[in-house]
Amino acid sequence: MIALIPNCAFLSETSRMLIIGQALRQRGMPVAFASHGGPFTHVLEQAGESVTRLEPVQSDDQARQWVEGVVNLGRPGLRLQTAQEVRASVQSEVAFLRNTGAKLVATGFALTTYLSGRVAGVPLCTSHGGAFVPPVFERGLAPVPTQAPAPFLDWLPGPVLRWMANRGPLRMQGPVRFLNEIAAELGVEPVPSLAALMVGDLTLVTETPTLLGIPDAELAAWRPSAGSLLRPDTRLRYTGPLFAKLDLPVPARVEAFLSAGRATAYVALTSTTPEFVRTVVKGLRDAGLRVLVASTIHPLDDLAGSEVCVAGILPSHLIMPRVQVAAIMGGQGSVQTAMASGVPFVGFPLHPEQELNVALAVRRGMAMGLGPRRATPKLVAGAARRILSNPDFSASAKATQALYANVDGPGNAAEAILTHLRDGAPFRA
Repeated sequence: MIALIPNCAFLSETSRMLIIGQALRQRGMPVAFASHGGPFTHVLEQAGESVTRLEPVQSDDQARQWVEGVVNLGRPGLRLQTAQEVRASVQSEVAFLRNTGAKLVATGFALTTYLSGRVAGVPLCTSHGGAFVPPVFERGLAPVPTQAPAPFLDWLPGPVLRWMANRGPLRMQGPVRFLNEIAAELGVEPVPSLAALMVGDLTLVTETPTLLGIPDAELAAWRPSAGSLLRPDTRLRYTGPLFAKLDLPVPARVEAFLSAGRATAYVALTSTTPEFVRTVVKGLRDAGLRVLVASTIHPLDDLAGSEVCVAGILPSHLIMPRVQVAAIMGGQGSVQTAMASGVPFVGFPLHPEQELNVALAVRRGMAMGLGPRRATPKLVAGAARRILSNPDFSASAKATQALYANVDGPGNAAEAILTHLRDGAPFRA
């Protein structure tokens, strides 16, 4: 039995756990889902999965606060959860793991699993770090961000920001203090750093060697160096792209909107505010584009009109191939959907992991990145016009699409998990 515990405050993490679970089940491995709640838990249930609700259950407001906390991860004094919440989460997760007889727990940013897995004595598999893993930092591959981590650092020169992006995650211990206080109480292995929060005993690196720039053999052979602030048993395996292909129909009104044969932009901005979505939509309209908005949990129906179509959660893998440009935050799921669809995009990365995702597409020549704090309708319109007026963006997007064409990310993820269990890879309970 494999236990899967996504953080359902995030659509990307929820959908990623869903497709990994489906791939495992196709290979004969039973799986069990659990969740502390969140606005996207229904995505699992609509896919036919039974979901065990774990205490404490997040309200939608608490889920939004969690997302805001992740965006600000690293700020002095920030705690993602109270000590009481961590204790209760670990207790309920341990009971779930023991009751199901789980041999491994896979998580999508449900961070208390870093402790509950140790208490239950099962290895932890992560995918939420995407390509944001220690070998990237060690090679200096994290990019100069589109905006500094905090507004008061915007004046720093690019080389300094790049140095911070590559050295910071391996040194920052403040973001994991809320977990390690309880780890000490429980007598289990702590999480040494922010970088360690991006990896597990088995880390699914959901990218390809060509796009990330680290050869497969080197990634598989990588081990934490002595004295590094990483759990020593961390292992890394490439899977290739791992993004949602939600089994949802394209609504009739969306189908009609897409069939009009005019230049259209797709706006799929989940981990942000309704106000920011409005800013982006205005910029795209100023650029002369019709706009399809995946509003997900945002109340945006007032934007709807003859040139703007607003829908809820949409099957992005079916939508993106039919538009001329996309506007996305920079989560790896949405970035990879655009790459696999061969569509150029404007990305608005919120934090370092998203900065890397967008930068990989920018390096391919298929995208532009704008820091959300700096994104005005004028800048959004300018980026969209540049992409549409330069055919190199579309050509580069099609070339990138070809790199993903024959890669089975979910299947590779499932095989990596099964191999990890079969080989009995060590971990410290």
